[in-house]
Amino acid sequence: MTISFDKAFGIHQHALVARSERAELLAGNLANADTPGYKAKDMDFQAALSQAQGAQGFSLNRTNSRHFAVELAPPGAVQYRVPTQPDTGDGNTVDVQAERTSYMENALQYQASLEFLNSKISGLLKAIKGDSM
Repeated sequence: MTISFDKAFGIHQHALVARSERAELLAGNLANADTPGYKAKDMDFQAALSQAQGAQGFSLNRTNSRHFAVELAPPGAVQYRVPTQPDTGDGNTVDVQAERTSYMENALQYQASLEFLNSKISGLLKAIKGDSM
């Protein structure tokens, strides 16, 4: 009998990829907190997770060759964050406290997925080896 790792690991293997990409975006926001004109970026985590799982998005088909080709941003694509603070005059939209909070929340959820995967792998190894407690 074969082991399906997709079924065994569930959504957590895909969550790690999406959380890693989001961590890079949030770290970039923090690094550019003092850069004039920098616009804070984030991603829709649920859409990114769906994309990582292989969920199909929708596309617009051209029914006539004279129609414009339209490409929509893929789910989970990088988006600019809506500013939550008034403009300080330099055009920067990074709210350092909000970015730190988002980064730490993302890091904790990443760690939770790692812990879940670790316990699943340990259980699979125990089943393969036949060790009993």
